[in-house]
Amino acid sequence: MKLKKKIKILIAADGGAASGKTTAAKLISKKYGLKFLSSGLLYRYLSYKLLSKKKLMNKTLYIKKICKSITLSKLKNKKLFDQSVTFYSSKIAKSKKIRIELKKFQVAFAKQNHVCIEGRDIGSVICPQADIKIFFKCSLKIRAKRRWNEYRKANPGITLTNVQKALKLRDYSDINRKYSPLRVLKDSIVIDTTKLSIKEVLNKISEVIEKKLLLKYGRKFKTK
Repeated sequence: MKLKKKIKILIAADGGAASGKTTAAKLISKKYGLKFLSSGLLYRYLSYKLLSKKKLMNKTLYIKKICKSITLSKLKNKKLFDQSVTFYSSKIAKSKKIRIELKKFQVAFAKQNHVCIEGRDIGSVICPQADIKIFFKCSLKIRAKRRWNEYRKANPGITLTNVQKALKLRDYSDINRKYSPLRVLKDSIVIDTTKLSIKEVLNKISEVIEKKLLLKYGRKFKTK
């Protein structure tokens, strides 16, 4: 299903690690022909570039330069998912200055007509004006199993216990950081993916989207 060009819809999808938000946001974007951005890739890309530089004369200036040069094609680098990059990206995500720099790219991306951005502060900081705000939640046990199944393909020795501990630490960091903490907003639609299949999650989101579009545009929001 594609939306007409004149239709404007902005979806902010937030949630903790392995809550299902990225998968759902990607699939819903494909279904409705939305421009999709996973904000976590921005932090991964910046982390990757910083880790590749052993010595920096002016780190602040370099960060600003990198943030200005980001493109969607640069975010497709598989090296962004290396373990060292994953660890460092969660560390720099606490920085207010870095979040402000990366916010510029996200705000510019959100100005397009059909957009879905997923992350941890999209509805609260990046796109507070979003038409639809969705917050994904899921039990720690299920999230750990999902992430473990994902990681053990590349790292057979990784244990479920270690993955669960890592997720718990990441949750604490996301929720308790001073700037742009992960939180459920009053106008967010909460979707608990613990016991839902991907199809059920997509059906729930689709209902929310089409109800919003129907109220805003009537029945003429779809292309033939």
